[in-house]
Amino acid sequence: MKQQIILTLVVIAVTAFLGGYGLGSLNDNSNSLTTSEIINVSSESSAVDVDTLTIGFIPVEKADELTPKAKALETFLENELGIDVKIVVPTDYEAIIEGMRFGHIDAAFMDTGPAWITHQRTGAEAVMAELVEGKVNYQATVWTLADNDSIHSLADTVGKRVAFTSITGSSGFVRPMGTLVTEGYVTIEGDDIVALESALAHNFESYTFAGGYKSALELLLNGNVDAAFGSDVAPQKYLELGDQVKLRPAATIGPVPSHVFMVNSDMSESTRDALVDALIKLNYDENNHILKDLYGAEALVPTTTTMHIGEFGDYIDALTGLDQLILDSYNKSK
Repeated sequence: MKQQIILTLVVIAVTAFLGGYGLGSLNDNSNSLTTSEIINVSSESSAVDVDTLTIGFIPVEKADELTPKAKALETFLENELGIDVKIVVPTDYEAIIEGMRFGHIDAAFMDTGPAWITHQRTGAEAVMAELVEGKVNYQATVWTLADNDSIHSLADTVGKRVAFTSITGSSGFVRPMGTLVTEGYVTIEGDDIVALESALAHNFESYTFAGGYKSALELLLNGNVDAAFGSDVAPQKYLELGDQVKLRPAATIGPVPSHVFMVNSDMSESTRDALVDALIKLNYDENNHILKDLYGAEALVPTTTTMHIGEFGDYIDALTGLDQLILDSYNKSK
């Protein structure tokens, strides 16, 4: 009976997962979990073949505030897996990547960009994605003034005055600029960050890194730029209603993935499955507060690196020299 309950909850989580990727419902035979290789849900109990697991967390400025919340997860996993679990909160992602590479860190919660870089450098794989507001992603969007009739697509921003959030911003730079490059609207002549910056200067009348969603939108409202890049909900989150109506979404660029849970490439299948089974139990009502306290995520749903990050990872790869800047942006020791 217990295994049936667990399996039912997994299916509920997977339903949300499929919806988040626009893959339809479980009743759609073309997306049947019994025939798809995307997710393998087993009712068989999984055996842990290690004595301890070390789990890393996304670097945060106030690690002392996260540590007690992480301890709650540590205790939960120890009870579920029957082994010692150690939680570490490093000051930068380099420590997690090197830890993954040399087997000192077995798994980690990671932001999308660093997760892709970790996958590229160590072979680590995403096995779970965070569900936030019922979705595993949000939409990168081009914003312009409501009365601006010159911008109706991402391609229309080429040659215009634009505001990015930051050079490492997912929806505010990586997704829009990466799309412009991969779709051939912008060409980068070279293989380093200097070449990327040169492409920016060459393809836009002017560009600025505003520092965040609100600042980019304010530049747009003040007439300093023709378009601002950011998330689909940025105006309603950061602007008063009177300013919101002055803007319109010129184009929806595409999804930006939520945070993921990565596992070391050396982890055995049985241990990985046991860990995933335990994490799924964080979706239960009695355990869900542990997950929500960490990052505000509602649930964890099964995924794969290719499905959740693959396309977004292509945009990071297309923007030369950006990978190290992404890692540096999370370095809290600087």
